[in-house]
Amino acid sequence: MRHGRAFWLFVGPFAIGLLVFVYVPIAWSLLLSFFDARNTVTPTEFVGLRNYVDMLTDAPFLRSLGTFSVFAAFIVPLTFVLALALALLVNQISFMKAFFRSVFFLPTACSYVVASLVWKLSIFNGVRFGLANTVLGWFGAEPIAWTVSTSPPWYWLVLVTLRLWLQLGFYMILFIAGLQRIPQHLYEAAWIDGASRGWQTLRYITLPQLRTTSVAVLLLLLIAAYQAFDEFYNVLGTDRGYPPFARPPLIYLYYTALGSGGQDFGHGSAGAVILTLLIAGVTLLQGRVITR
Repeated sequence: MRHGRAFWLFVGPFAIGLLVFVYVPIAWSLLLSFFDARNTVTPTEFVGLRNYVDMLTDAPFLRSLGTFSVFAAFIVPLTFVLALALALLVNQISFMKAFFRSVFFLPTACSYVVASLVWKLSIFNGVRFGLANTVLGWFGAEPIAWTVSTSPPWYWLVLVTLRLWLQLGFYMILFIAGLQRIPQHLYEAAWIDGASRGWQTLRYITLPQLRTTSVAVLLLLLIAAYQAFDEFYNVLGTDRGYPPFARPPLIYLYYTALGSGGQDFGHGSAGAVILTLLIAGVTLLQGRVITR
């Protein structure tokens, strides 16, 4: 009895917070998706699946899914390969290993908003005094308007490098944890059998032993790409609003539910449910394919 009271004393506040701030809003959003909820969160007009049909036939929403596809095509494989490479390098060094782990992991603690503003106002500033344009000036190149140029779309370079800097260290730590769980005797047996210490051990021992970690990393990367919001909103957004290009799903749903044209919680909730089901479906499919 005493142990049960102690358990709820510690867990109770977190369970209540999780229920009030996570599960209740999710359930209410699901309920709103079946109603005409314009400028109200207590609608009375039931519309069934009309909001879902409207969203699935809405060209801007479908384009936002295409924006995600482009972003994911860049960020998922780049982060996976670079994080694995960093993990292999850091795990093999014999001096200052903790220092390098900390240095690469440190950007993970940085706020997405702060990092976005640094990228936008300092590194990729559109004027000639920005860091990127200053480097280009050394080679005689003209300044580039990084965040507003659509031909070519230089803003992808800003967004991808920002996300890489912020999340690379986290996934490196996951790979390091996986590498440290590989039994050393597997490598020793391979070396005795004549395997090289480079590509052969990587291909036939390291990568197969990292299968579980690799699946987890890919799933987390895909989900994080779908949830992209802060860097897009803070890098590309201006005081005049968000530009018509490079709108990921969450940006589009934000303006649908809370835009200047009125609060449309019904369509916004329906879009959120569609996005959630899409993430879950792709995640399950990817997990099955990679595991097999």
